[in-house]
Amino acid sequence: MKNLLNTPIEYLKGVGPKRAVVLKEGAGIYTYWDLLNYFPFRYIDRSQFHKIGEVNEEIGLVQIKGRLRTFQEIGINRSKRLVASIEDETGQIELVWFKGIKWVKPSLQVGTEYIVFGKASRFGAKYNIAHPELTLLDGKASKIGGFQPVYHSGDKLTGKGLNSKGFEGIIKNLIPQIKGFVHENLPNHILSKFNLISREQAMLLIHQPSNMKEAQSAQLRLKFEELFFLQLLLVKQKQVVRSKSRGHVFEKVGPLFNSLYKEHLPFDLTGAQKKVLKEIRYDLGSGSQMNRLLQGDVGSGKTLVALFSMLIAIDCGFQASLMAPTEILAIQHFETLKEFLQDLPITVALLTGSTKATDRKLIHEQLENGSLHILVGTHALLEDKVKFKNVGLSVIDEQHRFGVAQRARVWKKNKIPPHILVMTATPIPRTLAMTFYGDLDVSVIDEMPPGRKPVSTQHRFDSARNTVFGFIEKEIRKGRQVYIVYPLIEESEKLDYKDLMDGYESIVRRFPQPAYQVSIVHGRMKSADKDHEMSRFVAGETQIMVATTVIEVGVNVPNASIMVVESAEKFGLSQLHQLRGRVGRGAEQSYCILMTSYKLTDDAKKRLETMVRTNDGFEIAEVDLKLRGPGDIMGTQQSGLLDLKIADLARDGQLLKYARDTAFDLISDDPELTKPEHATVRRQLVEMIKERPNWSRIS
Repeated sequence: MKNLLNTPIEYLKGVGPKRAVVLKEGAGIYTYWDLLNYFPFRYIDRSQFHKIGEVNEEIGLVQIKGRLRTFQEIGINRSKRLVASIEDETGQIELVWFKGIKWVKPSLQVGTEYIVFGKASRFGAKYNIAHPELTLLDGKASKIGGFQPVYHSGDKLTGKGLNSKGFEGIIKNLIPQIKGFVHENLPNHILSKFNLISREQAMLLIHQPSNMKEAQSAQLRLKFEELFFLQLLLVKQKQVVRSKSRGHVFEKVGPLFNSLYKEHLPFDLTGAQKKVLKEIRYDLGSGSQMNRLLQGDVGSGKTLVALFSMLIAIDCGFQASLMAPTEILAIQHFETLKEFLQDLPITVALLTGSTKATDRKLIHEQLENGSLHILVGTHALLEDKVKFKNVGLSVIDEQHRFGVAQRARVWKKNKIPPHILVMTATPIPRTLAMTFYGDLDVSVIDEMPPGRKPVSTQHRFDSARNTVFGFIEKEIRKGRQVYIVYPLIEESEKLDYKDLMDGYESIVRRFPQPAYQVSIVHGRMKSADKDHEMSRFVAGETQIMVATTVIEVGVNVPNASIMVVESAEKFGLSQLHQLRGRVGRGAEQSYCILMTSYKLTDDAKKRLETMVRTNDGFEIAEVDLKLRGPGDIMGTQQSGLLDLKIADLARDGQLLKYARDTAFDLISDDPELTKPEHATVRRQLVEMIKERPNWSRIS
């Protein structure tokens, strides 16, 4: 890839200094190689011609041959348009231009035959084509046809003649020069296994295919290459971490684990929980530091799996910690662990910002002398004063809420870093987990405990509000509690705050004191006030909680049976799923009611339909990925982590799996890539790390 392909783009025929500036600023194209990697996003088949009588909206883009009968300008000023009529032996169709009339009009010749290409739209009883591409049916027409690539462009690029056609032109100037300069980077055994064409051939065919089969063949090769090297980088990273980070060896499952499992657990673990525990036990006995991500929907039993993992550490003479992002969640985990461990000789303590100085002092002493087995807490666990005698396992809940530097401090709590178990209740699509947590091992609890009733989800329009309030009243009479959640979007915070307060006032009017007690929680309140209101609701002192989305993930109120989401169309799918997870935690049937206006976008309809149809968090996450794209879901739109040129994590999941499996097989066979047939792979990997240092920090 040296020499010619590193040539600055201004030296390519058809570019020059001025176009080079907009190519750099508008498309990130600095060299010949960058231009070669500017792939078309779709193709147009210009080999097919339609008769005018066949034209309909379902065809989409149409290409017809016909004779120009008439043309005239209609309207004045802003409503001015140019309308022409084309006919063939099957009928007539109108062509319409709203812009560029002064350029188009002089070129039109009545009685002359043209090739017309564009999108057909219905207007009343007729069809027309707005802003068509027109070509005189003469010598030039021989260049029309075949399979045409379509490239992304923009106003600045188009202003310099670099629309899709402009890109096609300069790439045509480049293609004849690339022969012999695009070096292969995949070994022959991988090319033959997946029937992939060569890299040079793919670079040629992606820009100049003769048909869809050739285009797909080029796309397959380039997508596989991109995903394979991304996965290879992650697999190598995992290999380095494992070789460098020794881990405590927990060889046995001891009496505390067995006592809870066999004597004190009031129910059986699900098959999914048992499978995940087996994976964790293997890691803890391997001699390498465990770095495992545990995914599971709200209520699937992640905390219990974490507890059994901690008991393995304690049985082997070590301590354990569990860190949560908020005080209310830390308290909840603490109460859950205490309840499970009440019959076992294990000490558990809670450390948060609110812990009194005297209690804090005692916790520090017990941690250092080893008499405290499990410490649950918030960021307070990371303070330098918090010193363990011998911590062997650290559990981190909702890890995306902690910064990288904070997580790294957990490692320093022992000479040999503790094993790390990261938990999340936000289901992540398999393709994203493979990419973003590729250097972690991923476990999934994909089964709910028996006896849990699925939450019944319903979509209601604002006009049904009185009916919804009547339903809430019935549930409160049965002794249940209700969440009513309003959106809070930063750009319109004042407007949303007004909506929240208006909503709160109408609810208080409908559910007046003293018969009803209503709490309110929103982002403008002080932390202490928020905690006070949440605590009242958790204790059952208030029946209705009116809130913005500050309701924490994981807050457990088994008595809450209704979640009403106002303006549900403003929420993303994962947010809606998380909010629904706040109810359905007790034995009673629970409900999630999605309130919206009648004005809904297609995406909003799809989100609401998905929520009503399924409770499966992983299915919801997959739909979310297709609707929003991977960058939005993982919050990495600007970070460069997903700077993929051609692969699409929402659609290429199976290919990603093949690429990942192939990367694992290659590293298992040749860990240092020293075999002669892997020299090209090694070279490419070194080049990638140099060019894109952010890739080596993916997780």
